[in-house]
Amino acid sequence: MTAIAGHRIAAVTACVSGVAHTYMAAERLEKLCGQEKWAVRIETQGALGIECELTGEDIRHAEVVLLITDIELAGMERFDQCRYVKCGINAFLRDPQKVMSAARKMLSAPQHTQLILD
Repeated sequence: MTAIAGHRIAAVTACVSGVAHTYMAAERLEKLCGQEKWAVRIETQGALGIECELTGEDIRHAEVVLLITDIELAGMERFDQCRYVKCGINAFLRDPQKVMSAARKMLSAPQHTQLILD
């Protein structure tokens, strides 16, 4: 996780081709979490396979998980017991503040709350 005080976030980014958008979303998310002073750990599922794979500990300690994807994620069952926000990668790149706002709200939501944004 990025060494910043504050909330702990875990995320996965993945696009259909697994190239540009996967990594663009990861970079944007890292920057936005830095602005919020949130610690973030981001797994990418791209053309090179799974990189920076989230550990069970990363997932357990995350207050919110962000699933930014246009494809079915490998290992989706890892997030069944988590609070998460799921959003398409193009929607995130167009309006990242919508996802960040939802993540802020999820910080106080009951565990197992799952929100899917259009």
